[in-house]
Amino acid sequence: MEKHRTVVVSALQFACTDDVSTNVATAERLVRAAHKQGANIILIQELFEGYYFCQAQREDYIQRAKPHKDHPTILRMQKLAKELGVVIPVSFFEEANNAHYNSIAIIDADGTDLGIYRKSHIPDGPGYEEKFYFNPGDTGFKVFQTKFAKIGVAICWDQWFPEAARAMVLQGAEILFYPTAIGTEPHDANIDSRDHWKRVMQGHAGANLVPLVASNRIGKEIIETEHGKSEIKFYGNSFIAGPTGEIVSIADDKEETVLIAQFDLDKIKSTRHSWGVFRDRRPDLYKVLLTLDGTNPVR
Repeated sequence: MEKHRTVVVSALQFACTDDVSTNVATAERLVRAAHKQGANIILIQELFEGYYFCQAQREDYIQRAKPHKDHPTILRMQKLAKELGVVIPVSFFEEANNAHYNSIAIIDADGTDLGIYRKSHIPDGPGYEEKFYFNPGDTGFKVFQTKFAKIGVAICWDQWFPEAARAMVLQGAEILFYPTAIGTEPHDANIDSRDHWKRVMQGHAGANLVPLVASNRIGKEIIETEHGKSEIKFYGNSFIAGPTGEIVSIADDKEETVLIAQFDLDKIKSTRHSWGVFRDRRPDLYKVLLTLDGTNPVR
């Protein structure tokens, strides 16, 4: 008999204030809305507790970090996940002794904290000055066995790297999740990465034959920096892609949104295995990927 293991995934999209309690309440309201539509795994956007503070290099913003253990927002989402029976990846600014990370805790449907992933690729450019705040993640790319699926979760800038997606799927990830904060470029209004952003992740889904869920924020955020005011207008466009890279659900650039899509994981697994891209891989030929310059292996 043919198996059918279905899962319903959701991506949330909303504008953040710079008040933690307001944003966490918004996230909870939208998680409940997604659950009412049948969602099993619900993705909230990156660093949703406040404004995307990385527009500036400010010492006071480092104080927003909190340890993973007994983190109040994670504890609240554990309670919510258990109440609703849903999986919730929770993005947060982590303090670990003298280190700081852009991290995500994966909460299973019984409220269990399955552990964290720390963002591996840390951007550094006008408006996205994350290297001031975050150490490079040290967890490596991980997958998490949840009640509904084995999932891979990475964060924002990670989504531009095909190696990260492939690493997660090689470890058994059946769905990829990417919480995000991306919008305009403060130094050049002519740069619009929106469609590029989507196409790269659609490629990850298609190349690995897995669904992919991306959650981005909306709204305009103005931050006082050391050089005056900086402004980013976040372009939303949160989306869910199917296993051939097709977009099955997408939000616009303005509206608070709850996206929903259902996938038959057993059918997708059968297609992935029969398509042959994992059968025909040649890891013995990929050693160049262990270099920065195409010649010298990184040690």
